[in-house]
Amino acid sequence: MTSTATRIAHLRKRIQAAAARADRNVNEILLLAVSKTRDSSEIQQALAAEIHTFGENYLQEGLEKIAALEQTPAIWHFIGALQSNKTRLVANHFSWVHSVDRVKIAQRLSQHRNPHFAPLNICLQVNLDSEASKAGMQCDAVESAVNEIIDLPQIRLRGLMAIPAPSPDETVQRNAFERVRTLQATINRGLDNSQKLDTLSMGMSADLEAAILEGATILRVGTDIFGQRVSNNG
Repeated sequence: MTSTATRIAHLRKRIQAAAARADRNVNEILLLAVSKTRDSSEIQQALAAEIHTFGENYLQEGLEKIAALEQTPAIWHFIGALQSNKTRLVANHFSWVHSVDRVKIAQRLSQHRNPHFAPLNICLQVNLDSEASKAGMQCDAVESAVNEIIDLPQIRLRGLMAIPAPSPDETVQRNAFERVRTLQATINRGLDNSQKLDTLSMGMSADLEAAILEGATILRVGTDIFGQRVSNNG
């Protein structure tokens, strides 16, 4: 059975090769381990292989892991759908939220973040193709949302997150990621230098090369770090 350390080493080679192909510094690209449904021992294995950032989709599960691994250098990102009644807990237990899909959520995160903590980093989730099955802002609504969010206290708007429709074709993958990058560039033209967005959270196990070629700064990878999930269905 392939170990977590071996999978991470292989993954880092993929990232290095894609960064070289894009003529980018690999240190600009953060590998975020998607740890939903993974237990603390699996996360400890990733920590031992120098992965320090973990993404959780489900609040209660994430809070349990944060408590269990409090003495480790783990940094926690919330990447799942976020309901208004969960914003207080998310605001005070995570360092990043990737899945802000409406202005109200950003306002509540700002309101609830402990003022003694560093600002909470957030990304706006973009629904590239208006897919009914996916959360996220429509592309034409993102710029106005940025204007409402950018000056809120206790949060820092860092960038955009997207989950394009899956495709095995790298050209199709790149076209989707290019749209996110172009949208960020358009938004940045209207922002002061101190406010400019610097983060593109995009790319997963199957399409990370295309994401890197189009400027991804955070890759959200689960399977290629932890392996296939074990089914509980017998």
